[in-house]
Amino acid sequence: MTGASRYFVAVLFGFVVLIAPCRAEEEKDKEKTAGVAFGAEFFLTNDSDNFQSRRVSVEFFPAFENADRYLGFRLGDYQYRQDSWRRAGQKISFLARSIDTRTGDGGAMEAGLFEQGGHTLLTLDGSYRVSPTKSTALEFLVTRDWVETPKSLDRGIDFSFVGVAVDQGLGSHLTLVGLLAQQYFSDGNRRDHGRLRLIYQPSLDLGLTLQARYRTYRSSHEDVDRAYFNPKNYSESMLAVSWRYRFQGWTAAAVAGLGNETINHDLNQPTRLLEMSLQSPVRGSQVFRFSAGYSRSTTFSGPNYQYRYMRGEWVILF
Repeated sequence: MTGASRYFVAVLFGFVVLIAPCRAEEEKDKEKTAGVAFGAEFFLTNDSDNFQSRRVSVEFFPAFENADRYLGFRLGDYQYRQDSWRRAGQKISFLARSIDTRTGDGGAMEAGLFEQGGHTLLTLDGSYRVSPTKSTALEFLVTRDWVETPKSLDRGIDFSFVGVAVDQGLGSHLTLVGLLAQQYFSDGNRRDHGRLRLIYQPSLDLGLTLQARYRTYRSSHEDVDRAYFNPKNYSESMLAVSWRYRFQGWTAAAVAGLGNETINHDLNQPTRLLEMSLQSPVRGSQVFRFSAGYSRSTTFSGPNYQYRYMRGEWVILF
């Protein structure tokens, strides 16, 4: 069996494991009926280094029950540019999602074949969440993709990220979230990640939370010939305010944060974060998602690096 064949067999096996816990609940819910759906998606980014990326995709779902349970395929066209540099890529993906809307338990994955600049990569983006108790949840994460900088794309550098997160309730108003992960780059570099988030909800009815966030990583190789931003040691502390509001099945959310990052234990710089999102009701003949964000931090070009993105998706069920 070839490497590609083993990869897709593993992906299909993983999906069987992913949907198995939801089978009993599916059979109890008589209102669920799977149909065929078509969709379109876009993802746009640009930054202060004048690097821009654009992804436009079409989607087909032979089995679509709702926004939290479906099987489908996505064909994406990618365009990258920075000054006079250009790059195009194409990706075909298998999509699967099976999540309990009430609890958030279940999993999602996107497994694809991505070609750019004469390089081909089997990609994967997946997560699986389970709650062993009412106050504890575990989430397993895996991602494999290109490193999206001009020099990394030219060299065909990819990364694999594997992690586990623990979500622990500390009473009705306080939650602690922790993550441990490792990230492996195809150029031989490795990063060890750690993240903590303390979330305080002053009122259970307002949808408002106050968050203290901390993240850090350590790289095994500092010199990567400026293929991507790669300090030996990195950490960031941030205070953030998050708000989520539901109205007639629609969900709107926003996050704003102010922080400080430390690079190689000596350079300190302020950081900023702003994100917002809007999603239509999970159940319906149409699904609409939109999100946008802005962040300010440090990269190898300087301390005032700014990154912006917009993402949208529209799916119609027939």
